[in-house]
Amino acid sequence: MAASLDADVIIIGSGAGGGTLARALAPSGLSILILERGDYLPREWGNWDPHTVFAEHRYHTHEQWHDGGGQPFTPVTGYHVGGNTKFYGAAVLRRREKDFLPRRHRDGLTPAWPISYADLAPHYDQAEAWYFTHGKAGADPLEPPRGPFAFPPFPHEPILATLEQKLRNMGLHPFPLPLALQRQDEDPAHSPCVRCPTCDGFPCLLHAKGDAEVCGVTPALAHANVRLLTRHRVLRLLRGADGKGVEGVETDQGALRARVVVLAAGAVHSAAILLASADATAPQGLANSSDQVGRNYMCHLNSACMALKAAQENTTVFQKTLAINDFYDDSGDPDYPYPLGHIQNLGKVTPALLHAQQPLLPIPVSAWTASHSVDWWLTTEDLPDASNRVTLDSDGHIRLAWQPKNRESHQHLCAQWRRILHQAGFPMVFFQAMDISATAHQVGTCRFGEDPKNSVLNPWCKTHDLDNLYVVDASFMPSISAVNPSLTIMANAIRVAAHLAERFKTGAWA
Repeated sequence: MAASLDADVIIIGSGAGGGTLARALAPSGLSILILERGDYLPREWGNWDPHTVFAEHRYHTHEQWHDGGGQPFTPVTGYHVGGNTKFYGAAVLRRREKDFLPRRHRDGLTPAWPISYADLAPHYDQAEAWYFTHGKAGADPLEPPRGPFAFPPFPHEPILATLEQKLRNMGLHPFPLPLALQRQDEDPAHSPCVRCPTCDGFPCLLHAKGDAEVCGVTPALAHANVRLLTRHRVLRLLRGADGKGVEGVETDQGALRARVVVLAAGAVHSAAILLASADATAPQGLANSSDQVGRNYMCHLNSACMALKAAQENTTVFQKTLAINDFYDDSGDPDYPYPLGHIQNLGKVTPALLHAQQPLLPIPVSAWTASHSVDWWLTTEDLPDASNRVTLDSDGHIRLAWQPKNRESHQHLCAQWRRILHQAGFPMVFFQAMDISATAHQVGTCRFGEDPKNSVLNPWCKTHDLDNLYVVDASFMPSISAVNPSLTIMANAIRVAAHLAERFKTGAWA
């Protein structure tokens, strides 16, 4: 049997979970095979072109999923080495300590996690170091206990610096947004990051973004025991003859076998692969005795915001440097005693970017609007709901049923921020809510927990049903919090890697 193995560990997916796990596990000497359904994202001028990225969607999939009502939509996602971190805005925040505990929201209670912040804290440290994280410890009043950041915060450009002071004068507590970018302010001539306006939502032509290709897969491949196969789409998992584990995977290029299989294809696709692996023993899908695979899909309630001041042209180039958590724990309104969420800058909206996203706007209007705006991203926590779920249609296509929770709280957050921006001198404030196609912050479809009856994974992200099958993308999260999930995925992958290495040492899969 051992001679027929293709690897000790097969990792399905190379994003924040899979890429980080590969790097963390690489020094173990285990034979590791990373499978990526896409390829390396091409480095070309289009990486920095708004029309190419946001109008043509050259780097995103053109496949269609169906919503809960059967209507088709195209998800804003892509398949590349590094996964969707190739496009993320590189904002990497730790969950608050309270985010691991039950929290009361307007639409219900979030469940407790089977681990605490303290369990992840050292792995957050490691993930921040690997992903070039810049920030300032202690600046965020809600920040969990931590040491100093590995790199100093990104300084604000003049308009943001002035606005930060205005917010402080209002009694708010803005802080430098933690960013995963390889920037050297002390030596800008040799800095990989050049503080360009094509970062948030764009792939980085300079490989200066701390994405999972640059910070996960590439360092992992420096080890001789790690291999990567691109253009290998996993169709299903193969159960072993004894029924207690999986023996490998079936891809569109053939079958591959390993002692351990780790799913890291993203919350939607990892659930879909498990459901597609149904057999006579598991007719509802592999690792699904709880009927929880695919359920409790969550995605942040997000809105983009443009604040306009006619008398002020915004000459900022790199804008994504400021964040506010004053309404994270509480609205501040005794008549609405619920958390609202997190606010951070967006990358600067340029005339070309706005025209690419809103082509029906007359060009003079979009040009003026973009050049006078300060741009923001507002995030409110979604809540788990078993009816929000991933399933497969009869033809195998993905169906994603999602009705987000906490809409009222998100509306309160937008209204509160509008009032603040008016007070700060911006008379025109516009919001655009994200819809079901915005799947970048997908979590929750294989949540972890102690009880096999209501969770798919144990606290180490091993499936309850099968001893050698793990999941390390955002599927494991029982709740989403209101901060970007990337850093928590990375930290958890490092935690799970240590557990896997130890199990191999003790001969669990000899």
